[in-house]
Amino acid sequence: MFEYKGVKLTWLGHDAFRIEDGQVIYIDPYEIEEGAKADLVLISHEHDDHCSVADLKKVVTPNTVLVAHAQSKNELAKLHVKEIKIAKPGDKLTLGTVTVETVPAYNTNKFREPGKVFHPKEDGKLGFIVTVKGVRIYHAADTDHITEMKDMAPDIALLPVSGTYVMTAKEAAEAAASIKPKVAIPMHYASIVGSVKDAEEFKKLAKCEVKILQKEQ
Repeated sequence: MFEYKGVKLTWLGHDAFRIEDGQVIYIDPYEIEEGAKADLVLISHEHDDHCSVADLKKVVTPNTVLVAHAQSKNELAKLHVKEIKIAKPGDKLTLGTVTVETVPAYNTNKFREPGKVFHPKEDGKLGFIVTVKGVRIYHAADTDHITEMKDMAPDIALLPVSGTYVMTAKEAAEAAASIKPKVAIPMHYASIVGSVKDAEEFKKLAKCEVKILQKEQ
């Protein structure tokens, strides 16, 4: 767990995080244990390592609000929650004391086959900037280093580092130089692809402060 100006941030493995500031916010819960119940859950896109109904059932309640990409809608309809807000890049939502800005997340050079990237820009998959207690947290989701990152100005950047489907450690370090966060935290490793070596390589290459978190529940 990492605490920044009173906001607690817990890495749950892969791309999954829990943010606590009096409220409980989950991002892309996947392969998690039962945990604190969610006030708010953010789902970046429809792939099952980001939109996992089995994992969502462990944390949602009838009072939980979900913010999700449109292609996740059918899966999320299986849940009994207060509201599902479908978002696209460029939206800004105020949810109680939390502000959520949805930003682009897409590949530029990670291909499933020639000419077809894993996460196309035209799909409108989401990254998030979550602002709690004045702290801006950027969750990049599944993306490469994209031009939109330079305008995000977060305090904390959660960046994928494992390559294959997302940025490599080197590309993530280049992205961090563009984003200029106060602290960067590597993610998207030690589950489907990548290992802690990718996180360590990112820390070695990045010019900003880097915190490598231990997986918790």
